[in-house]
Amino acid sequence: MSDVVVIDSGGANLASLGFALQRLGARAEVTTDAARIRAATHVLLPGVGSALDAMTRLRRAGLDTLIPQLQQPLLGICLGMQLLFESSSEAPAGEVATPCLGVIPGRVTRLTADADHPVPHMGWNQLRVRQPDALLDGLTAADYMYFVHSFAAPVSDATLAVTDYRQEIPAVVRLRNFRGVQFHPERSAKSGAKLLASFLALKE
Repeated sequence: MSDVVVIDSGGANLASLGFALQRLGARAEVTTDAARIRAATHVLLPGVGSALDAMTRLRRAGLDTLIPQLQQPLLGICLGMQLLFESSSEAPAGEVATPCLGVIPGRVTRLTADADHPVPHMGWNQLRVRQPDALLDGLTAADYMYFVHSFAAPVSDATLAVTDYRQEIPAVVRLRNFRGVQFHPERSAKSGAKLLASFLALKE
């Protein structure tokens, strides 16, 4: 049985994520306790809103140094995925960037809008797999995921899958035991449940 914890980064999607995990038979404790997080078999890092606010909360709890050291499977969701990167251009006035967790190389930047692609990118979109991974087992091009975001990570060697929205946007990333999804699996119906179930089954 997986021992799952959800890091409390202050996001408003904690309840919906908890319900999605319950439907899969998993109970997940929401916590900022370092010892509890370290002891878990699986860790989720959700997030919505500002990178600066989320990183401030993580630093106050001492989790900005703990999270990059974790060895168990970790899944960042939406903003939580972006926090795995080195920095975000979403920064306070006068600052170039907000330093993030630094697990995956690269800077998160704001999406560019046009008449056909407003920002935020909001709604259902498909994935195109670039590299196979156990997290994506059972998913196909027919699966749609629900996106809500204004910033995006860079495409890199860590990109497992992309979605198309005026440009290729990394939708799933991985470096070692750290994985991230730009969409909200807890709001993505059966496709999202399938991905969360695959995450809970990961050993590394």
